[in-house]
Amino acid sequence: MSGLFDLQVNGFAGVDFQRPLGRSDLRGACEALHAHGTTRILATFITDRTDALAQKLAAFEAMRRDDDLIRDTIVGYHLEGPYLSGEPGYRGAHPGELMKEPDLAEFSRWQDAAGGAIRLVTLAPERNGSAEFIAAVTARGVRVSLGHTAADDREIDAAIRAGATLCTHLGNGCPGDLPRHDNIIHRLLARDELIACFIPDGVHLPPFVLRNLFRAKPPDKVLLTTDAMAAAAAPPGRYTLGALEMDVGSDRIVRMPGAKNFAGSALTLDTGVANAAAWLDLPAERAHELASLAPTRALGFD
Repeated sequence: MSGLFDLQVNGFAGVDFQRPLGRSDLRGACEALHAHGTTRILATFITDRTDALAQKLAAFEAMRRDDDLIRDTIVGYHLEGPYLSGEPGYRGAHPGELMKEPDLAEFSRWQDAAGGAIRLVTLAPERNGSAEFIAAVTARGVRVSLGHTAADDREIDAAIRAGATLCTHLGNGCPGDLPRHDNIIHRLLARDELIACFIPDGVHLPPFVLRNLFRAKPPDKVLLTTDAMAAAAAPPGRYTLGALEMDVGSDRIVRMPGAKNFAGSALTLDTGVANAAAWLDLPAERAHELASLAPTRALGFD
């Protein structure tokens, strides 16, 4: 079977992609990913200031140029922010003060720093100018995913017409208390045009919730991802996600110190595939496809 492809990895094996790191650190993370069967990823950068994101992308590109393993493993980048909802609950752990409207000139600067390798952008389509931004970047081959959003049906319709094709960690990135029927989970779940990205760790989505959401989507509109941070494939302890500090206990749940709610994931994708096979009653080969062929196709890779 082909290697796994994770389109949302913020860090791995004790290495935080959001912080300055050396080539040996990044290579070690890539080696650990391969040890868990994940041979390709999109290195994911969360909300930050314009200059900081440009510097991170340029630094990663320099390491990709110098190392075949890093280049073959990190096949592109996923920007999760700063074009997200600033509303509490919807923005999750992202800093609300940095949220902003989509800016094509700013994105072009980041894409230049990334050597053209930004392949996915998560945004909230209720942001002013989102439809125009989506149309512009998708024309350049970049996929757009809807996430950390409180968009209404009209705004979701406009995003789909403009070219959005995915939903980032559907079922998450929203408040714990929502209206019973008219809420962002149902609004996005009902859109057969959008590929749902699910995190099968039993925490982001309890197994029964994952089962229900999975059943609601067409078979070719689902993929598995992890949203992994540095604690993935690492022992319990304290880890960073950019400026944030996170505690990971023996239960493998990532929490901000002293908080009850989880923030981030310590899941490895091979475990996620095994979970999905068990919880969704899928053949192992089918569960594997959801984390290998499905993301490959969704992102337009060979």
